[in-house]
Amino acid sequence: MVAQDAHAHAGPQGFIRKYVFSLDHKVIGIQYYFLALAAVFVGMFLSLLMRIHMIWPTAILPIVGEIKPETYLQLLTMHGTIMVFFVLTTAPQSGFGNYFLPIQIGAPDMAFPVLNMLSFWTTFVAFIVMLAAFFAVGGAPLHGWTGYAPLSALTNSGPGEQLGADLWITSIAIFCIASLMGALNFITTVLDLRAKGMTMMRMPLTCWAWLITAILGLLAFGVLLSAGILLLLDRNLGTSFYVPLVVVNGQVMGHKGGSPLLWQHLFWFFGHPEVYIAILPGMGVASQLLSTFARKPIFGYKAMVYAIMAIGILGFVVWGHHMFMSGMSPYSAFAFSIMTMAIGVPSAIKTFNWLGTLYKAKIRFQTPMLYAIGFVSLFVSGGLSGPFLAQPVLDIPLHDTAFVVGHFHLIMGVAAIFGMFAGTYYWFPKMFGRMMNESLGRIHFVITLIGTYCIFMPMHYLGMAGQPRRYSQFTELAYLQHLMPLNRFITYAAIITIAAQLIFVINLFWSMFKGPKASDNPWEATTLEWTTATPPPHDNFGGHTPVVYHGPYEYSVPGAPKDYVMQTDPAGVTTH
Repeated sequence: MVAQDAHAHAGPQGFIRKYVFSLDHKVIGIQYYFLALAAVFVGMFLSLLMRIHMIWPTAILPIVGEIKPETYLQLLTMHGTIMVFFVLTTAPQSGFGNYFLPIQIGAPDMAFPVLNMLSFWTTFVAFIVMLAAFFAVGGAPLHGWTGYAPLSALTNSGPGEQLGADLWITSIAIFCIASLMGALNFITTVLDLRAKGMTMMRMPLTCWAWLITAILGLLAFGVLLSAGILLLLDRNLGTSFYVPLVVVNGQVMGHKGGSPLLWQHLFWFFGHPEVYIAILPGMGVASQLLSTFARKPIFGYKAMVYAIMAIGILGFVVWGHHMFMSGMSPYSAFAFSIMTMAIGVPSAIKTFNWLGTLYKAKIRFQTPMLYAIGFVSLFVSGGLSGPFLAQPVLDIPLHDTAFVVGHFHLIMGVAAIFGMFAGTYYWFPKMFGRMMNESLGRIHFVITLIGTYCIFMPMHYLGMAGQPRRYSQFTELAYLQHLMPLNRFITYAAIITIAAQLIFVINLFWSMFKGPKASDNPWEATTLEWTTATPPPHDNFGGHTPVVYHGPYEYSVPGAPKDYVMQTDPAGVTTH
């Protein structure tokens, strides 16, 4: 392990150095968190407009006006892109990870503080460029968040495919660069800056999740960056990476020899690891919270670590299951299908270990724990439809239906969001020195969990009944008329669930200033962030480096003075 003094830097004095261009990982973590909070409200607003248009297609809305079919596709593209990149990738990894990874391993800061600051501001620029696409001539792109060529590779293929699409691709390329900087920082910090006694197998599962996520990001975002650059070249310099000989509106385009499937391969080689980049930090947080609030050591710690690693490795060999519709060889489809079934095994190991942790435990049902249990519930419910889609013979009829929308929103979208909520309620006292309101937290949890199931569960039934996805209007189609009541139900549920998020925002900001003062360890947890002051000082531990003697989940220890043993308690204490 590298000497930690080399990484210390003096506390900043001025406002700009302290809060804007800060080198402190804690400030940067909070900046990422609030960037994701802003992004999630933009993304939710876009989804609300889509749901309203589905059941009232002729409505003229204030500010937005009439939603035409192409406007709907622009909303769909931007909703998916903002949610996947600027919420699911940003908050759990860059937000909580930046704040708590160094503290949980006993480091004074991240390994490269300047790179850390740069990665946040690069992400911020990417977000601004993405929002600028709304205001470009022709509006935002309509090629979907997956940006399939040749639709995305030709500038005359539809409204929004001119400057808006260029801005979209540029924003994603900038985001890739920021993510690569962040990933390098996370990996180096974990490998080099652990405190004395903090072996890899004594790290909290949150740190393992952030480490594997960073490795996935390092390998996946480089591929997406390359793919995006080639797409920009096709659009602006006349190259033909993705565009074959194609006719648009009766005109032969000046391209030949490109392969639209090349884009799908490059995109999904990034896109499937991206699913795990979104969900793994949530799994880490759920593991941490289930153990803490069940007052039991996590069931099968080593199995959990190896399961995270297995998910990381297998995540790179299943991308073809997004492409069963592309006419791939049945032999390739069979191979991808087998690997997709295999990745369910480590996920199942984690699920059974979570249930094993809760079995016969003295559970404390506080708000963070409710969200951790909600995370497991959504992960299992969303995951059960995965094996259906892993079979090419079932995926082909289901692929372009609402079934897939229900599946990936449950397992990747809302499950990851529940991980963020769990992390917020759990770590808020450490970050801001105050407690969040427990009653508001419980009300928010109940409405959000029930609302989420009311929105996304019926989509599976709609898909099996044949409702296509990405259609802007269903009201004119006779064969879908019997499904309209269910569509209306989903929209009403979405309106209520989105409104309920205001409870969270009020609780968050009110508690920051008016919440009751928090003690240093309000949840009686064992990991290093609860050994330091609240909020933590500039170098995290006030000048002394912690020494670690125990594993991260020593709860209900027989013969110990309290029902938990901190990681820094002297070695004389008996542990499991």
